[in-house]
Amino acid sequence: MLLRLRLLLSSAVGASLLLLMLCLGAQNLNDRPSLQLGIGRTAPLPSGFLVGLALALGVACGGSAAALLLPGRDQLPGSE
Repeated sequence: MLLRLRLLLSSAVGASLLLLMLCLGAQNLNDRPSLQLGIGRTAPLPSGFLVGLALALGVACGGSAAALLLPGRDQLPGSE
C-alpha cells in the first residue's frame, strides 16, 4: 500500500512540476495556432504548450496506472 501511494504521489508531483515549467516557458511564444475540434475551435495556444500538456498528462496517467496495476502484497511470489 505504501509503495502504491509513493508511486502515485511521485507521478502526480512530477506531472505538476512538468506543467509548472511548461506554463512558465510558454509565456513568450508568438505562434499560437488553434485546434479544430468536432464542435468548435480551441483558444489559440502555443503548439509547444499542447505537446507539453500531452506529455504531462501521460506522465500522470502512466504513473497512476502503474500504481493501480501493481500486485498486492498477497499476490507477490514468495509471500505466504
